[in-house]
Amino acid sequence: MRELDVARVSEAVAKLAIDACNYLGDDVVAFLEKALAKEKSETGKDILAQLVENAKLAKETDRPLCQDTGLAVVFLEVGQDVHLVGGGLEEAVDEGVRKGYAEGYLRKSAVADPTGARKNTGDNTPAMLHTRIVPGDKVRIIVAPKGGGSENMSAIGMLKPAQGRQGAIDFIVDTVSKAGPNPCPPIIVGVGLGGTFEKAAYMAKHALMREVGSTNPEPRLAEMEDEIEERCNDLGIGPAGLGGTVTVIDVFIEELPSHIASMPVAVNIQCHSARHKEVVL
Repeated sequence: MRELDVARVSEAVAKLAIDACNYLGDDVVAFLEKALAKEKSETGKDILAQLVENAKLAKETDRPLCQDTGLAVVFLEVGQDVHLVGGGLEEAVDEGVRKGYAEGYLRKSAVADPTGARKNTGDNTPAMLHTRIVPGDKVRIIVAPKGGGSENMSAIGMLKPAQGRQGAIDFIVDTVSKAGPNPCPPIIVGVGLGGTFEKAAYMAKHALMREVGSTNPEPRLAEMEDEIEERCNDLGIGPAGLGGTVTVIDVFIEELPSHIASMPVAVNIQCHSARHKEVVL
């Protein structure tokens, strides 16, 4: 049994929160650079060039990519052979968010009483925490700040099983179509198929952690991802919603078995600032 002080978790979360907000992943930057050659709209090309320049400036100046530094979504994979000491794990994660958002001068966007007073919590806590117990003696931490513009355009549908594959694809493409310019395209489309209502939503968000350009190991789902991407790009929404051929950066699907009477389909949309950083302790 390996002991790990939760103070290390706090320090890691704080650093990841800052790095995720300031440094766009190389996979996303590479896509944006290649998209300049693919985009047919001159306005779209100009927007993509600005996004590349924005990522470069954010990295050089250690400043956030976007003023919306998001709610702190945190994925934890905790090895079953790890003994966490020094305090509670959830409290340690929240302390890391608190520290990172203060030291990184990141905007605090969490409000309590969401249907009433909507009073800012002042430190961007609590984290939106998802924890899994896995084999081993390591702790993997992913911090993925999630902005409101793209999150607001996400959707979940409890479809009828008879709607099948085509019904699921139509729902996903319709969600992107209705989102239009609001989630700051080009976007990443995370999809959760099957499971239950809440599990589908989790899978859709977790799917966004995949590397841009990666291929789904399940050929059936890889084909589905390609079809959805093509149909979404054919919508003509384009960069920043100003028209063009590059609306989608990538489509990522996660899938689970579902109840015989159900077919949940969740769509979680991520803006072009596809921010997430990770570390293994």
